[in-house]
Amino acid sequence: MMKKLTIVLLMLTLAFGSSNAQDFQYSQFYAAPLYLNPAMAGSTELTRIGANYRKQWPGLSNDFTAYSAYMDHYSFDLNSGVGIAVNSFRESNMKINTSDISIFYAYNLQLAETWNFRFGGQAAIVQRSAVLDNLIFGDQINLFSQTVAPSTLDQLPNFEPYSYLDISFGTLVNNDFFFFGLAAHHVNQPRLSFFPEENQHTLPLKIGAHGGYSFPLGSNYQWGSHFDNQITLLASYKQQGPFKQLDLGTQLLYGKVIGGIGYRGIPGTQNSPNHDSIIALLGVKLESGFVIGYSYDYQLSPIGSQTKGAHEVSFRYLFLWGNPKDRNRKSRINDCFYYMM
Repeated sequence: MMKKLTIVLLMLTLAFGSSNAQDFQYSQFYAAPLYLNPAMAGSTELTRIGANYRKQWPGLSNDFTAYSAYMDHYSFDLNSGVGIAVNSFRESNMKINTSDISIFYAYNLQLAETWNFRFGGQAAIVQRSAVLDNLIFGDQINLFSQTVAPSTLDQLPNFEPYSYLDISFGTLVNNDFFFFGLAAHHVNQPRLSFFPEENQHTLPLKIGAHGGYSFPLGSNYQWGSHFDNQITLLASYKQQGPFKQLDLGTQLLYGKVIGGIGYRGIPGTQNSPNHDSIIALLGVKLESGFVIGYSYDYQLSPIGSQTKGAHEVSFRYLFLWGNPKDRNRKSRINDCFYYMM
């Protein structure tokens, strides 16, 4: 019995949240700004409401689904951004569900007329649960008739949901064209196990670096004015335990239309699981402040045709809370984070 329980534990910890675990990820990583870096709270110097949805591997009978919703606001009086977010990640086979609610605070230090340095923190309460109805034990398998019995003689204990505190930090340097950020998630490395006596399995620290540069299109652009047409180059690198990942992408904003293409993987590792996906993106940016995006991941691995990649949708609404004439707030809106996905 204990041997089988050990196998169950190993399956759970390897799948989600052992020393070799990896966080769920979004292809539109800049459309999930607070999930990417706590210092992004208030980075638009607007009030921002957003949501994300991702369906990964829909071609398989058991897939992965993620939902996120967030809101952040910038206070000019306090030079600070605050935010709140909820996330839910679900694996359908063993019904492993991870849900959290987070609060964010980021302080903005103006280094020069157009340069800002932000430092942010995140505190999250996370709950994990699982339903292990789909597990099959040795006494259920009949090799002669090639059948599987519906029940087992072994009795599994109840896997009760449990909660933990998760702490993260981040920094961000930016102007109207350029940004570079660093983030450290799970700095307290909370325990991950459905067995109270198993304390050695913890959520490993995730560190990340990300940045981008925007090139305005058109000969009439003047420094300090807002621009509607631009090309942005984006990059994000992260490492969690033994997992390493690099995301590269470019996005074009032309009027209201957003188009982009990206690559996820480690270049030069053709036979590695890090050689992952090509990502195509299409979106729209409306004058009302709505930004909507859809992306599709085409997997480069041999199993890509079976999994059917991943679908992802993002939604954001940005608006100026307060009087736009107060201290000329309208001119301070940061274009660098206005539309990116």
